[in-house]
Amino acid sequence: MNLVGMLGKMVLSNAMSRGGGGNLLGSLLGGAQQGGMGGAGGGLGGMLGSLMGGQTGGTQQPGGMLGQILGGQGGQAGGGAGGLGGLLGQAMGMNQQQNQPQMQAPAASQNDQAAIMIRAMVNAAKSDGQIDEQEQQNIVGKLGGDIGAEEAQFIRNEMAAPLDVNAFARTIPQGMEQQVYLVSLMAINLDNKAEAVYLDQLAKCLNINEQQSNQLHAELGVPQLYS
Repeated sequence: MNLVGMLGKMVLSNAMSRGGGGNLLGSLLGGAQQGGMGGAGGGLGGMLGSLMGGQTGGTQQPGGMLGQILGGQGGQAGGGAGGLGGLLGQAMGMNQQQNQPQMQAPAASQNDQAAIMIRAMVNAAKSDGQIDEQEQQNIVGKLGGDIGAEEAQFIRNEMAAPLDVNAFARTIPQGMEQQVYLVSLMAINLDNKAEAVYLDQLAKCLNINEQQSNQLHAELGVPQLYS
C-alpha cells in the first residue's frame, strides 16, 4: 500500500484548487469556502511551493517554528529525515513520476509517517462534523481513478471512523507532534468553534503549549487559539 503516493495526491488536489482556502478535504469536494488559509500564500499548496523553493527556484525554507517543522530541525520538530517538508516533497514527486516504471516504492517508515499525516488531515476535517457516505465517495473520486483499492479503502475507513483525538494522539511517535499539529491546522479553515476546540484538544494531547501554538498560527497567518 503506497500511502506516501496517496498523501501526494491529497496535497496536489488541494494545490490545484484555486478557490478552496486551506480546507483540504473541502477543496476535494469542491465546496470549501473562501478565507482561512487563503491568507497564508494560498493554503497548503502555497506553503509547499514556498518550502520546496518552487515559486522562486531557490532552496530557502520558512524560518521560525514553521521552518523547523518543515525542515526537520530543532529536536521535536524533526520526526524524520528531511522533516515534514521532505516527506511531502517526496509524496508530490512520487505523483509527478507515477508513470516511470522504475520508481522506488516508499519505505515502511515513510508509509507509516504518511498514514499519520493522512489521519491528521481527515481528523481535522471531521472536527466540525462527520463526513457522510456521499462525501466519502466524492473525496475518493477526486483523488483519481488510479488510486489503488487498498489506498481507497484506507481513506474510506479513516473518514468513517469516529473522531477520537486522544486515541489518535497515542499513535503519534515522539518527534512528530508538531508536524501533526501543523498538518491538522493546514487542513482546515479554522473558521468555527468546533475546529478551534479540536485543535486545542490536539495541542494539549501533543504537549504543545499555548505559546508554541500561537507562534505557529502567527507564522501561518491564521487566527490564534489563545489570548
